[in-house]
Parts: sequence; structure tokens; C-alpha cells
Amino acid sequence: MTYTAPIAEQRFVLDHVVRIGELVDDADLVGAIVEGAGSFAEGKYAPLNRIGDQVGARWRDGQVVMPEGFKAAYRAFVEGGWGSINGPEAYGGQGLPYTLATVVMEDLGSANMGFSLINMLTPGAIEALVSHGSPEQQATYLPKLITGEWNGTMNLTEPQAGSDVGALRTTATPAADGSWRIKGTKIYITFGEHDLTGNIVHLVLARTPGAPAGTKGISLFLVPKYRLNDDGTPGAFNDVRCVSIEHKLGINASPTCTLSFGDHDDCHGWLIGEEMGGMRAMFTMMNNARLNVGLQGVQIAERATQQALAYARERVQLGKPIVEHPDVRRMLIRMRALTQGARALIYYAAGQADRAHGGDAAARARLELLTPLAKTWGTDIGCEVASLGVQVHGGMGFVEETGAAQHYRDIRIAPIYEGTNGIQATDLVNRKLPMHGGEVLASLLAEMRSEAGGEAQLMQLVDRVEAIARWMTGNEASPEDKLAGSYPMTTMTAVAVGGWLMARQAKAATDGSPFARMKQSVARFFLDSIVPEAIGLERSARLGAAGLYALDGDALAA
Repeated sequence: MTYTAPIAEQRFVLDHVVRIGELVDDADLVGAIVEGAGSFAEGKYAPLNRIGDQVGARWRDGQVVMPEGFKAAYRAFVEGGWGSINGPEAYGGQGLPYTLATVVMEDLGSANMGFSLINMLTPGAIEALVSHGSPEQQATYLPKLITGEWNGTMNLTEPQAGSDVGALRTTATPAADGSWRIKGTKIYITFGEHDLTGNIVHLVLARTPGAPAGTKGISLFLVPKYRLNDDGTPGAFNDVRCVSIEHKLGINASPTCTLSFGDHDDCHGWLIGEEMGGMRAMFTMMNNARLNVGLQGVQIAERATQQALAYARERVQLGKPIVEHPDVRRMLIRMRALTQGARALIYYAAGQADRAHGGDAAARARLELLTPLAKTWGTDIGCEVASLGVQVHGGMGFVEETGAAQHYRDIRIAPIYEGTNGIQATDLVNRKLPMHGGEVLASLLAEMRSEAGGEAQLMQLVDRVEAIARWMTGNEASPEDKLAGSYPMTTMTAVAVGGWLMARQAKAATDGSPFARMKQSVARFFLDSIVPEAIGLERSARLGAAGLYALDGDALAA
């Protein structure tokens, strides 16, 4: 199954959801990037999707070798300047909106999600260095990261420290030359070792001597695979070894590495920002990654929907293509509606990121509210749509030959990494809903009411979200009750935002073209079918924690 970039859909969402004209005044440039990114992904990344899954990254004696064709495709990515779109111009980037980089990432991930992970974390490393790095670090590393000649990684997790980052044991000891000696083990490091770039720039969380326990005692370090010569070229090996790669359910084209730092006490690191300021610096990178992980849900949903539609139009059962059967048609339109709703939400969040970068404080606050929604609902949608894609294929979806199963295997990690979706829901109710006395959510809901007030069911959902938020941020709900209802509340809020943006698109699709008729029909399905489902989650959001703890752990396992 080939991939076709949804160029018309992307342009429409950029124009009517993001309002890209407010961010860049060159419509021809926007069009060229959207079309060019789609063409590049279709031609270079998509043909490698199956070999990436079936052959995958291979580990041998500490080295990782990528499948045939990957090195040439990645070189084409670098030479095409696709990694530099959002990079700061001072370091060789194009200085264009993050939203346009989001379009590029969508295409790359839909074409080949596993491979695209090398492109996903580097922008977060760039942002962390821009925000917290020293001028010397910026001048030395940003140009190569922006072009993609070097890639960046994020090193948090350890065998005993997953979501509990404060339990990490990796150490950093000061050296006489102003650097630090790093020692420890990190696991699940995406593209932590490979043969595609000339250097790998690891951002590593570690604990310095005498630092307090927990997250307050953590610092962030820049640790390259190769230390640099005086002229900035890669030089001596920096005592960072890949001791294994994971054998995973999916994303086999992405080497997920276990890295050992300082086996020979010769791993040099350089402090990024202030000592014991590591979590603040790392969250800069993580928040960027969380939007991109939510986007992965859109990537796989788009690919799975395209494949399911093609199959349903060709597969004949009971005398007609299965696309004509009501239940198959229900699944297909649901796949399109969920995919388009999630894309609208994540592109909208990207647009808020661009406005925040320009100094808009309200946009920055709204972005903070939207980030857990984008990550959680986006990845949930990716899993649901990929599963529906298998179902549309019937028995052929459950065998590997069609490729439908790969989409489901690839996306299943997304609700887990970069902060599980349960952690995102906790963040929403504990931190984001109460922001500025609840005014961030209130202003968003007010805008939704003013723009889409004629949609009765959507307004009912907005009212329920507002009421639950009031209950959760007041004194009536206990901390346990809030957490028990956090996940359904996250879904309700995300669907409300998605429904608002789908209604906006339906109003804009007025030219009578086949595309416009599709947009109106899909938006109508979202508002008439998916929004009421979210309304039905209200009872779960308010149920409280008592029923969850009616049994202790032993009784629950009986």
C-alpha cells in the first residue's frame, strides 16, 4: 500500500484552523512546502516502510545498522533542508513557523513512522539548547542539529526509573577541565545508536555530587557520541556504548537502545543550564515531543484510513464492494472523522506554539492546556483508527501481508512514551485546569461558544466540560476523585475542541467541490456521532475513586 500525502486537507486546515496567513504572508511558500514535503515523503520514506518493519534496525557488537536504503533516504532529507524549516536563522535554519514543520513531520511519519522517529526528537533537542544552552553550545551544536547532519536524543529512563524520573541513578562528576564525567545506564533511547549521522547528541539527565533526592537534584548534560576536535568535527569516541536494542511490537525501523555511559570512566558531558535545573530544561524538550507524539496518532490514522478506503473499494463481498455495506461505511467515515478531528486539534496547538514564540502570553497558556489533550487524544485516535483499519480488512487485516497490522503495531507505543496518557490526564486536571484561576479553560470555552453556538450537542459537551472542571478545581472533589475521572475528562475536553474546529471547517467548506462536500459530511458525522459519545463520559468523569478501591490488590487479583 502506497502513501499519498493529504495535501488538500493539510492546506485547508492550515488556512481555516491555524490561520497560517497570520504567521507567514507568503501563500506560495506555504504551498510549496506542503506539496514538496508530501512528494518527498511519498518518494523517499514510504517505499522503505515495509523493509523497516520486516528487517528493522540490527545490533551487532555495539553497532546499529539500518536497513538498505535508509542512509540514502536520510541523506536526501538533510540535503533537502527538511529539518531546518523551523530552525533559528542565526544557526542556519529557515525561521519558518513550527506549524509548517508539523506538516513535514506528519508526512514523514505517515510514510514511515519508525524511520521518522530520528526526525522527531531532534527539534526538541534544538529547542532545549536554544532555551537553556550556553552560547558556545549553541554555536557548536545547533547548526548540525538543524540540518539533521547530527541527531539529538533524550535520555531519561533507567531500569528502575521510568515515569518516576526522580529515581534515576546516573551520575555526573565534575572534572578539572570544566566538563563532567557521566556514568550510568539509560534505556529506551530512540535512535541512540545508528549509522545515519556523523554524530549523535545525547541530552542526559544525571545527578551531581551532593544533589538532593528526587527530581530537584537532577541536572541536564550534553553528551555527544564523539567528542569534537578544535575545528568542530567529530573526534574521539566518548565512551557511550549501545549494549542492546529492544525487540518490540512495532516501530522496528527505530532502534530503541540501551546505552551505557562511562564504562571506562571517559564519558565527557557538559552542563546545560544551571546545576539541578535539569527537569525544567528537559521539559522544554518533552513538551515539544508530546505534540509530535500526538501527531503520530494522526500519521498512522491517515495511513490506515487511506489503506482501508482503497481495500474497501476493491474488495467485493455479497455482490458489491464492501465500501457499500453500512457497517463498513460506518467504520470508514469514523476513521476519517477521527483523523481529521485529531489533525485539527494538533495543528491548532502548533499554531498556538508559533504565536507563543512570538510573545503572545495567552497563546502560550492555551498551548499548555492543549498539550496533554493533543498527546492523549491524538494517540488514542491513532490506536482506534488503526484497529478499525484491521477490522475493515477482515481476516486479511490480521495477517501481515496487507500491512494493516503494522499500523496497529507501530502506533501502540504512542500512548505509552513521552509520559503515559494517564500521566497526561493527571497533568490536565492537577495543573492545567486550575491555571490562572481557571481562566485559560474559560477563555477557550467562551471562544468555542461564540463561534459554534448553533451546534446544540457540541454546546452541551462544552457545558459539561465546564461543570466538571469547576467540580475538579473546587473543594468538592478529593484528589483521588479528580484522578479517577481525569481520563474521561481529558477525552471530553479534547473532543469538544476537535468538534469546535470541525464545525469551523464545515462552515468554511462552501464552494460545492467534492472536497468541500466531504468536509461537511465528515464534520457532520463528528458532531452527530463522536460528540455525543463524549457527552456520555460525564458520569465516568464524576464517579469518583471509591469504586476503584473497593477491593485491595490481593482481592482484585482473586
